[in-house]
Amino acid sequence: MRIMLKLVIDCDADAAWRALHSPRAVAELYGPLLRLEPLAPLPTSWSAGEDAAVALSLGGVVPLGSQLIDVSDFERVVGGQRVRILRDSGIPLSGPLAALDVWDHQMAVSPAPGRPGRTLWRDRLVIGGAAAPLLWPVLWATWQWRAARIRALAPSWAHDPEPAHA
Repeated sequence: MRIMLKLVIDCDADAAWRALHSPRAVAELYGPLLRLEPLAPLPTSWSAGEDAAVALSLGGVVPLGSQLIDVSDFERVVGGQRVRILRDSGIPLSGPLAALDVWDHQMAVSPAPGRPGRTLWRDRLVIGGAAAPLLWPVLWATWQWRAARIRALAPSWAHDPEPAHA
């Protein structure tokens, strides 16, 4: 079963790509509805091949289990546009989502065609297993929340990184 988002956000593709690699920015996508707490220290920025476990809770109060986040990156060229894709191939470790057999989350960013300084954000979650039909409506609603949060937070991602000092 799939859940997909496709939206144009108010920041450039480089800023969106940096945000996708920021554990803090990713956690903000779910707040304040869901809270992600690291089970071990997280890097400032995820690199391909890194993984981390986080605890999930509803509003920081009701425990929902834990999730392994396992990051990989790849690129494609589609219609002459560079598309950068972050794939989280981790899996729910405990809680209701652990009843899923498949968890494949991919987020793609590219410059929005005809919209300078904006990003086309595509988000796809594939879930599977006997519990998928029961969990799909909850995850679909969560992804709608994510879309609203992505739109709201994207302008705050647009900044020029500080120059490296020699």
